[in-house]
Amino acid sequence: MMYEAIVVGGSYAGMSAALQLARARRRILVVDQGRRRNRFAKTSHGFLGQDGRAPDAIAADARAQLTAYPTVEWIDACAERGARTEKGFSVTLENGDTHDARRLVLATGVVDSLPDIPGLAERWGRSVFHCPYCHGYELGNGRIGVLAVSSLSMHHAFMLPDWGSTTLFLNGAFVPDADQRAQLDRRGVAIEECAVEKITGEADVVLTDGRVVKLDGLFTMPRTSMASPLAEQLGCAFEEGPMGPFLRTDTVKETTVPGVFACGDAARAAGSVALAVGDGAMAGAATHQSLMFRAS
Repeated sequence: MMYEAIVVGGSYAGMSAALQLARARRRILVVDQGRRRNRFAKTSHGFLGQDGRAPDAIAADARAQLTAYPTVEWIDACAERGARTEKGFSVTLENGDTHDARRLVLATGVVDSLPDIPGLAERWGRSVFHCPYCHGYELGNGRIGVLAVSSLSMHHAFMLPDWGSTTLFLNGAFVPDADQRAQLDRRGVAIEECAVEKITGEADVVLTDGRVVKLDGLFTMPRTSMASPLAEQLGCAFEEGPMGPFLRTDTVKETTVPGVFACGDAARAAGSVALAVGDGAMAGAATHQSLMFRAS
């Protein structure tokens, strides 16, 4: 079976890309291992028409709509290897099965690596977050913390006072200079220089000197890495973003390997559900047009 496209990754970006191809009546395969990045969050926000819904409910509805198209096949599996072939590309699954296609769409996502602080990972997506636009409003203009990981945390700290009273926990990650301190002061951000021992309660920060700073929510910047080895195996180029590497794509989401498109968090310096869906729509349409206008 030669598919016209294989979409690796069946989360929001991948399903959005697949939908464009399905509506063009192209025979496609979606391969998904079922590990959405936002699986830890109870609700998703900022996606027009879906604001406040559970992420798994949004994804389930999308999958039902997508798989209703007769040219779509779906396999719940991990894609372990990708390679070029004479006629396009092959994808090999964890069980050894290999599938071939003229085009590939990589919507493989990323993995978040959090600072090694007890209690932080258990609260990820529930009271510890990365994106203010996704989770800031629900904190009700309450007490917000920013756990610094580098000087890039200045960006977080500078933004978050629009969502509540903000404290920046330096935790030895960096030392703000005089100009940075003045900027934070103008935004009303408190600076805490004592090291963080652990996170307890809702998102309370326990400091090494015994003090406890009670918070309604805590923000930090995880380090991201590719959730799949396929892009590297295929020879796709990467760029370094503020949180980690992401796939280099052109304006229509094609990677540096002709015929391989990428979308979603794996192909952006930052992401959200809304951005992933838009990314996928572009990648899917561009993949379809490449099938029409290229000989191979």
